[in-house]
Amino acid sequence: MEKNDFFDKVFKVVAKIPYGKVTTYGAIAEVCGTKSAARSVGWALNSVANSNLPCHRVVNRFGALSGKIHFGSPTLMQELLESEGIEFDDDCVNMKKHFWQPE
Repeated sequence: MEKNDFFDKVFKVVAKIPYGKVTTYGAIAEVCGTKSAARSVGWALNSVANSNLPCHRVVNRFGALSGKIHFGSPTLMQELLESEGIEFDDDCVNMKKHFWQPE
């Protein structure tokens, strides 16, 4: 699979993440056909920073905001998630309540 094909698949999955839900880099990689490509999902999302995709809804497997450095301020990602009603336990999203499994 070529990089552009994989990135396009990632973008389609991210566009489907429901309001008030999050998913993980690994879950996106798996549904795109390459379970071990979680890091590539991050690269794909970095390539579309400042787009209309809800990239703020993608977190690491623990619910931590590992991509927050790519937003305008260090708190913007969490602020966007909280504005959607997403709850945090310490510094991580409450994954039991807010995780969305892409299909």
